[in-house]
Amino acid sequence: MDNLQLLISGLANGCVYGLIALGFVLIYKATEAVNFAQGDLMMLGAFITIGLTNTEYMGLPFWMALPISLGLMAVLGYLLDRFLIRKMFGESQTSVVILTIALGFVIRFVAGLIWGHEPQTLQNPLAGKELALGGLVLGMEDVAVIVVTVLLTWSLYVFFSRTKMGLAMQGASQNQLAAYYMGVPVKQVQGLIWALGGVVACVAGILFAAKGSVDPATGLIGIKAFAAAVIGGFGSLPGALAGGLIVGVIEPFASRYIAAGYSQIAPYALLLAVLIFRPHGLFSQVRTKKV
Repeated sequence: MDNLQLLISGLANGCVYGLIALGFVLIYKATEAVNFAQGDLMMLGAFITIGLTNTEYMGLPFWMALPISLGLMAVLGYLLDRFLIRKMFGESQTSVVILTIALGFVIRFVAGLIWGHEPQTLQNPLAGKELALGGLVLGMEDVAVIVVTVLLTWSLYVFFSRTKMGLAMQGASQNQLAAYYMGVPVKQVQGLIWALGGVVACVAGILFAAKGSVDPATGLIGIKAFAAAVIGGFGSLPGALAGGLIVGVIEPFASRYIAAGYSQIAPYALLLAVLIFRPHGLFSQVRTKKV
C-alpha cells in the first residue's frame, strides 16, 4: 500500500513535469527552437493565479480567476513570439536558446519584485481534502492533477489530429515553406502555438501551486521537465508526457529505496542512459527526410 501511495504521488508530480515538457515540445515543433523559459512561464502562471485568488491580493473566486490567468498567459505567449522570437528570424538556434534563457532570468526577477521571494501557496477549493479508497488516502490535489493532465492531453491530441487549425499547425511544424505555399498563415500559426504553450504552462503552474508552495526559483523546475522531454523523445507529445511520468515516478522510489539525496539525481542519470542507448528518446519515431 505504501508503494501504491508513492506511485500515485509520483504520477501527480510527473503530470506537472509532463505538462511543462509538452510546452517544450509544442514550441520546438513549431519553431525548431528550445524555449528554456517554459518552466519560468509555469511559475509566472502560478503566481498570476495566486495574485488573483489569494485574499491578501485580489481575492477573486478561484473559478473566476482561472480563465483570466489562462487568458493572460495565452496573450503573453503570443506577445513573446510577436515581439521577441520573430525578431530572431534568420538567427541561429543557439541565439534563440540564449534569448529564452535570458527571458527566464527576467521572469524570475519580475516575479520576485512583485510577489517577493517567500514561498506562497494557492488558495483553491481542493486544499486539505482527501479521497479514501480502502487503506489508500489520496489528496484531492493529486487526483485533480492526474485527471486534468489526462483531459488536457486528450484535448491536445484531438485538436492536432481532428481540427483544421491543428492540422495547419502540424503542417507548419513539419515544413514551414510548403505550408506557406499551401495557404497556411505560418506567422499566425506560430504565434498561436506560443499562446498555447503559455496556456499549458499556466495549467502546469496552477496544478503545481495547488500541491505545494511556489517561489520565483520554482521556474528552474523547467530543467527537469526538459530532461523528461528528452527522455520521452523530443518532438513527441505523448513521449513528453510519458517522460514526465517516468521522472515523477522515479523520484519518490529513488528517495525511498536508495537515499533521499538520489531522488534529485535519478532523473538525470536516466537521461544520461537514454542519450547513450537511445539518443532519440524512449518513445520517439525517427523519420528521415526525403530530398
